[in-house]
Amino acid sequence: MSGGAAPAEVARRLYTLPPGRFVAARTEAVAAARGSDPAAARAIGQLRKPTVAAWLVNLLALRRPDLIDGLVELSGQLRSAQRQLRGPALRELSTRRRAVIESLVAQARALAADADPAAAAGKLPLAEVEATLSAALSDEQIAAQVRSGRLIRAVDYAGFGEVPRPRLRLVGPDDIVADEPDADRADADEPDADRAERDRAAADRAARESADRRRRLTAELDQATAGQRTAQSDLARAAAAEHEAAEAVAEAHRQLAEWERRRADAEQELARRKVARKTAERAVSAARRYVGDVTAALEDLPEHG
Repeated sequence: MSGGAAPAEVARRLYTLPPGRFVAARTEAVAAARGSDPAAARAIGQLRKPTVAAWLVNLLALRRPDLIDGLVELSGQLRSAQRQLRGPALRELSTRRRAVIESLVAQARALAADADPAAAAGKLPLAEVEATLSAALSDEQIAAQVRSGRLIRAVDYAGFGEVPRPRLRLVGPDDIVADEPDADRADADEPDADRAERDRAAADRAARESADRRRRLTAELDQATAGQRTAQSDLARAAAAEHEAAEAVAEAHRQLAEWERRRADAEQELARRKVARKTAERAVSAARRYVGDVTAALEDLPEHG
């Protein structure tokens, strides 16, 4: 293979290896490809070592692509429901979202245990895995990165259902270029009509952004309310189950006390009957001796013709 991309089978093998073995395996792969395909060797050498959290997500993508496909499908349904502000559908999908992510995190832990029992025995960054999967649900580009199986680091996305906005920063004195025109002077030279049009456009943009934010917050409120109801329902079921278990324990204690009472009564009755049996045995022995004595006395009497 020639070109700028690493061979797919090599990349797949490297990104399923535990991060601690990545560098050595990459070095071996570069050496193996250098003689026959220098371009592939260079591309392999450019593959970057993933973090442990990224490795866990890559394991899911490469070993269980069916689960990642389900995640991507669910992300599309969530975005569609949110754009259309369909509250009931959002609540149902949000419940599915939690279940799917929990299942994926559990599967990642199991795959890690198969791939590297020593690593799995320690503390795995499952929270970062969960954050990355949640980000994939919210952003198509992140979902595509997850699906590729070549993540380098975990992704943390705080939004829900929207494309992340660019991060802005304050501009300080060092950022000002000397030959750029002064902004205040440019505003002063701007015609009134143009300035009014710009202000109206800014006001319209602010109004749209406010409306978009209101819709997002309303959707998130529906999701949070649904989650609260689910948690309250789970709490009620757990409390009912706890009460039922407590009743079962109390009933078991009552039955145990009854059986203990019966056992004590039976032991007392057994002891009484043992005494009666021994008394009867002594009476039989005494009667037997008396019969022997009477018989002997009769035999000693003289016979009269």
